[in-house]
Amino acid sequence: MNVLIVEDEARLRNSLAYNIPWEEHDIEIVGMAENGLQALQLFERKKPDIVLMDIQMPEMDGITLARELQRRDAMVKLIILSGHDSFEFAQSALELGVVKYLLKPAGEHEIVQAVLEAAEQLRRELARLNRQMQLEERWEQHLPYLRNVFMQHWLSGKYDLWEVSQYSHDVRIDLQPDWQYVLVVLDMDPLPEGETRFSAKDRPLLLFSLNSIVTELLQQAAAWVCTDANEQTVVLFYAPQEEEPNPHLLRVNTTVDRLLAKVKEFLKVSASAGISGSTGGWEDVSKLYAQAGKALQNRKLYGHGIAIPYREERQTDPMVLEVQPNLEKALEIALETGDMDKARAAADELWELGLGKAEQLDEVHEHVLYLGGILVRIIQKQGWRVKEVAGDDYVLFQNTQLLASKEQIRSWLYRSVERIIAQVTCQRKAVSHHTVKWILNMVEEEIDKEITLHTVADRLYVNSSYLSRLFKQETGKPFSTYVLERKMERAKTALQKGAKVYDAANLVGYRDVSYFTKVFRKYWGVTPREMK
Repeated sequence: MNVLIVEDEARLRNSLAYNIPWEEHDIEIVGMAENGLQALQLFERKKPDIVLMDIQMPEMDGITLARELQRRDAMVKLIILSGHDSFEFAQSALELGVVKYLLKPAGEHEIVQAVLEAAEQLRRELARLNRQMQLEERWEQHLPYLRNVFMQHWLSGKYDLWEVSQYSHDVRIDLQPDWQYVLVVLDMDPLPEGETRFSAKDRPLLLFSLNSIVTELLQQAAAWVCTDANEQTVVLFYAPQEEEPNPHLLRVNTTVDRLLAKVKEFLKVSASAGISGSTGGWEDVSKLYAQAGKALQNRKLYGHGIAIPYREERQTDPMVLEVQPNLEKALEIALETGDMDKARAAADELWELGLGKAEQLDEVHEHVLYLGGILVRIIQKQGWRVKEVAGDDYVLFQNTQLLASKEQIRSWLYRSVERIIAQVTCQRKAVSHHTVKWILNMVEEEIDKEITLHTVADRLYVNSSYLSRLFKQETGKPFSTYVLERKMERAKTALQKGAKVYDAANLVGYRDVSYFTKVFRKYWGVTPREMK
């Protein structure tokens, strides 16, 4: 700690400075002054922590000097060493926050204790100030989060009006009760098919980027930006109450259109926005937020990358869902037979008769449930699990609300049709492979009998033409050619091992030896005896 001594009497001044072992107490004397004016000059240059001063001095008395020192540095600690036992002086000193008021001649120990007490008091105050600064720094660091929490609670209607006023002041949001507000909710659109820069896993990153872009672009605007519980970006635009609502809404619409264009420019993917249908005061904010959120949902009807103002729902009878049993059956047959063209045609017609005509959000949801029900029924009728067939789209069957546009719904419908047909094809290949394998084993086991395509088809209870196509597709050769090859190979092997021609013929199902000889010669180019 640094000490400045102010004393007009030279002998006492030097005694205080040099006769007391200050260094033993980590105290340094940084200057000595013989009057108040000189003390002020030294104070500005040396910046002492403690001033040990007389109260009766020429040019400026100690009380006046103390006031001036306190004005210049409120943290400085003052100790008065006075030769006058005056109640008036002592009272003035206490009012100025003087640490000690000592009477001359004070002893060395008393003076040292007063300085050490002042030093300890200063250390405590500095520590408290440091803690306060740390708390304020932490408060500043957490302020964005606290503001966001306040906004979320306000938007959700959790606050009374007095709480809005109190808590907004606490988080340093300057809200006025006589302002009018417009609410906007912004969200990233579902990624288009073929998007390679981002995937569904990048949605949190895209939502963060959206919020950052909006916050940056609206720094100078009359608006507050936050995120809601769904991580969507919410903007609270405000304007004086005397401004007409329609121009305010029009200005917000224009601003939001520009924001969406900038988002598309920066991220190369689109975002959409819902805008409340009117302006309102503090008490209307949660209602305006609900309007903006509902308007955003209508991107299923109107498409992506646009700002959608809230409109009151028309009081008209909703379109009655018409079940299409013939089209359902046509789609089912096309899927079961693996006919992609007919399946797409049936799906298109179902789309046009339902979702193609939907004009309200509830109608869209109703038709999505209808289409999903058809697909689930077809999948389960085949004995499959929806999760296995749908793959990544299984979550869309569980929650159709995730389908955020008509285009996305249509893509989901087409993908589901393609996956069902792929499952049918895969199953057919597995069945075909099993069937052909059974036929090959049968040929080997019954090589000594007459084997024809018709007899095999009768055993399998299938059409012989279908079986012929299946066998040729799997083996690359007609059934009769394969059977002839196996019989001739078996006969050749038997003859080479010493079998008689008659026995070789019987071994491969030929009862007429002359006919066997004719077939063998035609196949191998030599007679059975020559082969033997």
